[in-house]
Amino acid sequence: MSNFLKILVISLVSVVLIAIGGFYFLKQHTKKYSPEETIEHTIKDATITIFYNRPYKKDRKIFGGLVPFGEVWRTGANEATTFTASSDLVIDGTLLKKGTYTLWTIPNPSSWKIIFNSKPYHWAVHIDGTLQYESEFDVLTIEVPVMPLFNRKEQFSIYFESANDFSLLYLAWDRTAVAIPIRVATKN
Repeated sequence: MSNFLKILVISLVSVVLIAIGGFYFLKQHTKKYSPEETIEHTIKDATITIFYNRPYKKDRKIFGGLVPFGEVWRTGANEATTFTASSDLVIDGTLLKKGTYTLWTIPNPSSWKIIFNSKPYHWAVHIDGTLQYESEFDVLTIEVPVMPLFNRKEQFSIYFESANDFSLLYLAWDRTAVAIPIRVATKN
């Protein structure tokens, strides 16, 4: 092998290793500002698993600022938020088949649209900052009212509250929350 080819191969391998290392560094660096969280919740015989990243408020205006009103939001930070159901569910009166979905929202001052999308997205945004979201993969969209919070949530939070066969899925940050009613679909 000529010296030129050896230098070329070594250069290409070096560039690939630097790119991989840079990606890993950036991914780890962003995680300390918006750490990952996985929550699991059971309703009757159904398990719901949600993976998301939890950004902090850090003295920023959140809704109508960092997260603009009327625009699709990835509902967290970094990777797309995923919602996995082990059984068919009824979300605010509409059937959602069991499976894994990405969870997107469109916040507005008095209500939010909640979108379950069937396409898996890795990071949720392109390198230029635009969303990877594609509306043609939406399988369910509902609209729920905004609830003001008395106590501010410094970190974006997703959590459940339950009563018997019914649960509410909360999305909350700063002084804003929305609740999404969920129950297990009846089997015929």
